[in-house]
Amino acid sequence: MADAAAYSVVVPTVGRPCLADCLRALAAAHGHPPVEVVVVDDRPDPVGELPLEAAGVLRGRVRTLRTGGRGPAAARNAGWRTVGTPWTVFLDDDVQVLPDWSRLLADDLEAAGPTTGGIQGRLTVPLPEDRRPTDWERGTAGLEQAAWATADMAYRTATLIDVGGFDERFRRAFREDADLALRVRAAGWTLRRGRRTTRHPVRPADRWVSVRAQRGNADDALMNRLHGRDWWTRAEAPRGRLPRHVLVTAAALAASTCALAGRRRAAGVAGALWTLGTAEFALARIRPGPRTRQEIAAMLATSVLIPPLAVRHWLEGRLRHRGAVPVGGPL
Repeated sequence: MADAAAYSVVVPTVGRPCLADCLRALAAAHGHPPVEVVVVDDRPDPVGELPLEAAGVLRGRVRTLRTGGRGPAAARNAGWRTVGTPWTVFLDDDVQVLPDWSRLLADDLEAAGPTTGGIQGRLTVPLPEDRRPTDWERGTAGLEQAAWATADMAYRTATLIDVGGFDERFRRAFREDADLALRVRAAGWTLRRGRRTTRHPVRPADRWVSVRAQRGNADDALMNRLHGRDWWTRAEAPRGRLPRHVLVTAAALAASTCALAGRRRAAGVAGALWTLGTAEFALARIRPGPRTRQEIAAMLATSVLIPPLAVRHWLEGRLRHRGAVPVGGPL
């Protein structure tokens, strides 16, 4: 192993069963094993042991830390700050590296120039072959095009030290990777995509998962505050539907207000706009999907709830982070 390409793997986890598959796949990747694997247990109230025996031949290189439910950004910080290798590779606990992953990772690291701060792995999301993917499955598949996703991201440890690591104000697994990438680039480092590939299965989820995901709009508000309104372009992130959600929510509020004020015609017009906006949103999610009874019912119900919740979380984020500055001060 070349010293310049030596690396440690940091895996934050909340104890999901998929951690065993992640460690098992990592152990099966031959050619350039990690110096160590740091599993960061971020469960608020740990119950039971983590499936560390799944690491197989790497079991002797695995050590654990506990962070007590502070979120993936804090968990990754706790992990990388304890490593002594030139590179730190972040893996999520729901991914599975391919058998040639460590060999291709070695190529990625050895090809890094002196200003290369990070190298992203390629993600592949297996989708059903016998039917159209659901809304949740399509959303997960979007990770294949995501930039700088820490599901598989190698960072030079010196780069992490330079920029201060992850911003722990991002408590969810959302936007903390984009924030880090923007700060890394602003510090003069470059980022690129590597050759290695990692499998990211679609994890099980209930019909309300898309509703809970709207909490991420508060993180988007934080990103606006930290990096300006053009951060979407620089972070290569999809813009999302928030502007449309604002219009649909405003129409619903206008319909209710006009109805209470006895302005029936105005209430009818606003109500019609809300109906059209909600129907367009639901159809946009139903058409590419399997169109089963369960999927259609879920899309109809959640398409009503998502716009106002998205706006609510965005407004709460703007209020909560109104004085926020980037880690290390203004860029």
